Amino acid sequence: MDGLQFPEQAQLVFRDFLVWVGYGTIVGLLAKAIMPGRDPGGPVATLAMGITGVVIGCGVWSLFSHGERVTPISPLGLFAGTTGAFVILAFYRLLAGYWLAEGVPPPRRRVARPNRRRRYPVAEYYDE
Repeated sequence: MDGLQFPEQAQLVFRDFLVWVGYGTIVGLLAKAIMPGRDPGGPVATLAMGITGVVIGCGVWSLFSHGERVTPISPLGLFAGTTGAFVILAFYRLLAGYWLAEGVPPPRRRVARPNRRRRYPVAEYYDE
């Protein structure tokens, strides 16, 4: 059974892939926990946002620290990845119309009229 192994380079690539996926998930959940309000997307969006946030956050940190390698396993990498995922979630909310909605009419409210005597209560609608 000792001869049935992947080459060492393939094992390293697979291990790095699992580390990025694992920390990407943690970072995505952490960014969603930090940002207040309801969050768009499900578990796959959280995973993709976390992995992308780790890649962008660690990459930007490496760019501004003159080529110092930042891994997501370090506290600095966790901070950089969470910041990257937080920024991605903010842009996602902004583009999805959760904060800014242009050209959308306000929601209609139901108002019951109290002085009417009818058998069934009737609600009327008005715009604010």
